[in-house]
Amino acid sequence: MGFHTFVAVGDSCAEGLDDPYPDHSRYRGWADYVAGRLARDETGFRYANLAVRGRRLDQIATEQLPAAERHEPDLIALFGGGNDVMSRGWDARTVARRVDTAIRQCTQIAPNVVTFTLSDIAHRMPLGGRMRPRVTALNDAIREASVSYGAKLVDLWPDQAAHDSRYFGPDRLHLSQAGHLRVAGHVLDRLGVEHDGSWLQPLPGSPAQGSAIADLRWLWQEVLPVGITRLRNRLIGRSPGDGFLPKRPELLPVAFSEAQV
Repeated sequence: MGFHTFVAVGDSCAEGLDDPYPDHSRYRGWADYVAGRLARDETGFRYANLAVRGRRLDQIATEQLPAAERHEPDLIALFGGGNDVMSRGWDARTVARRVDTAIRQCTQIAPNVVTFTLSDIAHRMPLGGRMRPRVTALNDAIREASVSYGAKLVDLWPDQAAHDSRYFGPDRLHLSQAGHLRVAGHVLDRLGVEHDGSWLQPLPGSPAQGSAIADLRWLWQEVLPVGITRLRNRLIGRSPGDGFLPKRPELLPVAFSEAQV
């Protein structure tokens, strides 16, 4: 089955952080890789990416999905929930309702919908185990809604790549290029589209071993600045993602540079 129009919605992981293009003009990511592969099979294939970093599922539903509906895609991919997990005032039932609403709306927009669970962060950062119950609750809601509405689920929770730091950027949350390629491979597998098999092969060699010094550096360089920014934004009434725009708001053909790794 060929796809003619593809729209990605979601948060920073759908936008493509931390996988910049070689010229660092913008981020690339799994959705661009998927679009590049699909464009090889369909003349006139077009792709839009409406994702905005920092957005929760309720914001994705109200801000991005109306625009996605106007594009009338035959494939839509929703990657979100990470910001809900990290938000103050977490409530599992509220987030489950957000999940159900977003996935239901996606299936009303496009005949083919791809959704994602989140991977286990407990192995990548100190105190990550404290967030595991939230991620588990989010993933359970995503699995249930995906079954209820007939979405194709890419289940990243059991993926062993979550244990290899090379699949993630310096903040240990966002995917590196290797991580985005791996997610793209999972998506194409789920769609039944042939792709470069190396995207899902284990990386050669072994990842660097963690250390207390590395953890302290991560806390100082990655966690503390984000915490200060979030506190400042909260004091002035800003939400994460305010002021950012989608990197590809319109359905456009996929350029050759986007189709190549």
